[in-house]
Parts: sequence; C-alpha cells; structure tokens
Amino acid sequence: MNGQEQLLSNINVVDFTMVDLALFLDTHPTDRRALEYYAHYAQIKRQLSREFAKKYFPLTMAEADCEKTWTWGDA
Repeated sequence: MNGQEQLLSNINVVDFTMVDLALFLDTHPTDRRALEYYAHYAQIKRQLSREFAKKYFPLTMAEADCEKTWTWGDA
C-alpha cells in the first residue's frame, strides 16, 4: 500500500469510528466519555484530511485551498 492509499485508509477507519460513536451518542447523548472520544476522533480526522489535501488533493470542497489556485478539481 502506498502512502496515499495508507492515509486514505486511516481516514476511512476514523470515519467509521466516528459514525459508530455517533450512533451510540444518539441513544446515550449525555455519555461524557463517548463525547470525548468523538471530539478526539474528529480532531484526528481534521488533521488527516488536511494532511491528505496538502499532499494529494482535497477530499471535500471545505479542504480546497482556493487562496492561490482552485484545487477542488485536482482529484
């Protein structure tokens, strides 16, 4: 697996974890530990997504750096 594939795989793992935590939080909205885990993984996802966008291309329009050039179409 090359670097791009590994980074994308890591993003997918974090996404899955966040969806699973969100489902749990739907039925346990006051669980502090689950909320902390969700916030932790959300931060990891932001970091991984920024890294991926910087190295390869943005995965969402929000990550497209449009200050100098339009990078959304780079994928």
